[in-house]
Amino acid sequence: MDNLKHLGGETNYLFDYTPDVLETFDNKHPENDYWVKFNSPEFTSLCPITGQPDFATIYISYMPGKKMVESKSLKLYLFSFRNHGAFHEDCINIILKDLVKLMEPKYIEVWGKFLPRGGLSIDPYANYGQPGTKYEQLAWYRLQNHDLNPEKIDNR
Repeated sequence: MDNLKHLGGETNYLFDYTPDVLETFDNKHPENDYWVKFNSPEFTSLCPITGQPDFATIYISYMPGKKMVESKSLKLYLFSFRNHGAFHEDCINIILKDLVKLMEPKYIEVWGKFLPRGGLSIDPYANYGQPGTKYEQLAWYRLQNHDLNPEKIDNR
């Protein structure tokens, strides 16, 4: 754990998109398939056209491979979107790709539940499964079925 710079140290919030803040640690159980889930209810980014803030809850669920994302670095990373101008769909795909590059998970999905602006909410979903494995098949299955039983939305 000596390579973790953020955990237990001084917290410096970055206000511009910064994937370099992400850190990993070794998965002690890479032989097991199990879920790790994060819920970030205070995600913000900016509309790239108007500059107005967008607010969302970001759900990240993954099955780790050899590496896992350190949670404080993930919080700092998500916070770094605060002044980043990107559409909702772009934010979700950027997060997914950055985490895949960082950890090489067996499987991962990222779902954004954005609060409405102008009477419309947008909830983009993206996922990834390691190619040529059962996790690739899982990714296709979950993509096809991710919203068959939508949750009750009572916070917007």
